[in-house]
Amino acid sequence: MRAVVTVPVLAASGESGERSVTRGHLAPSERLSEATGLAKAIGLQVRFAGTVPLTRMRPATLLGTGKVEEIAAIVKAEDASVVIVDYALTPIQQRNLERAWDAKVLDRTGLILEIFAGRARSKEGRLQVELARLTYQKSRLVRSWTHLERQRGGFGFLGGPGETQIEADRRAIGERIDAIKSELAVIERTRRLHRRRRKVTEQQIVSLVGYTNAGKSSLFNALSGGGVLAKDMLFATLDPTLRRVKFPQGGGFILSDTVGFISQLPTQLVAAFRSTVEEVREADLILHVRDIACETSEAQRQEVQRILAEIGIDQLEQARRVIEVWNKADLLPEEERTRLSKLASKNIPPAVLLSAKTGESVAELVAMIHQRLQAGASTRDVVVGTGNGLLVHWLYENTEVLHRQDQEDGSLRFQVRVPSGRLPDLDRHLHNQR
Repeated sequence: MRAVVTVPVLAASGESGERSVTRGHLAPSERLSEATGLAKAIGLQVRFAGTVPLTRMRPATLLGTGKVEEIAAIVKAEDASVVIVDYALTPIQQRNLERAWDAKVLDRTGLILEIFAGRARSKEGRLQVELARLTYQKSRLVRSWTHLERQRGGFGFLGGPGETQIEADRRAIGERIDAIKSELAVIERTRRLHRRRRKVTEQQIVSLVGYTNAGKSSLFNALSGGGVLAKDMLFATLDPTLRRVKFPQGGGFILSDTVGFISQLPTQLVAAFRSTVEEVREADLILHVRDIACETSEAQRQEVQRILAEIGIDQLEQARRVIEVWNKADLLPEEERTRLSKLASKNIPPAVLLSAKTGESVAELVAMIHQRLQAGASTRDVVVGTGNGLLVHWLYENTEVLHRQDQEDGSLRFQVRVPSGRLPDLDRHLHNQR
């Protein structure tokens, strides 16, 4: 399907230069590149991509009459059937632009929702995306649309006819929204139970966060050996994934991969992916993965920090719980890599320059994670009676074994480093062997 991508840019009054009407940290050219990547992520053939300068935003069409006509000519010349507008259009603006361009119009929210719909794999992920899409779709049922394709009928945005009566559509969507919310309430109770169980056993959680396509899934695989999809594509993975990771010296943690962040993420999706948000909020440690080779890395960092603050992790918490992972070091020139390596050692919060793809400095990151998670750990001497293999296994799985000595009577003497949260479990095991 052929597409035209546009990024509205509003001239900043009283200042030199321009700024995107989306008001993100990214410059207009960077926004254009990102919007083009989003369009390609759902299989669209981008025939034309450009910024659209504005002097002011028009309530009816967002763009001025001249620009609307100019884009209409481009759409016709490229035989495009979809136009991407990198802005949150109102239903009226979307309807008027579709009429003017005789093509489907997807705004930023609709585009990201379309990507999420194709990538969610878990039952909860699919339900959350469907809820967000239906909520968005319900607001698009503008009464003056009478042709069934202009109604956003059916489930998708890029096609599919629906019922001819708008009120019937709205009622059906409302009923489906209520049903989804009921299903999600059951899943939410189950997830709370699992999270409570992890807390009872004091399993430490490390969550990966970062801008989409920063390499979180590649790092997840490098740390855990898991087979999570890792591609050079925006939003390659969506559903939270958990894996147990062991330290070389014993003990370990639960690693959580999460959905990638993006500037101006639709509010429907921020609310929808509560599972991701809660995993991050409850994490003992947060790895902020950055594509350090990307020209917009600093702007992306600010977006991630802003979203973390929105979900309740303020600047003080970020300084305490975040490790910045400067990924894709293999793409840097040697001189720049040396400079950033020195800078990482002085960074606040702490940073590690690495390449998840080649494995360079991943061991250094593991060592830093171990150091941070073991803060406050206690050293204990433990004697394990003859034949108590269960306790021996527990020690190697949940503590760092510093020393082991075989005793003459067949017992084993261990010196272990125990996280503070594991001490009650250790005492319980020792009590049971008496």
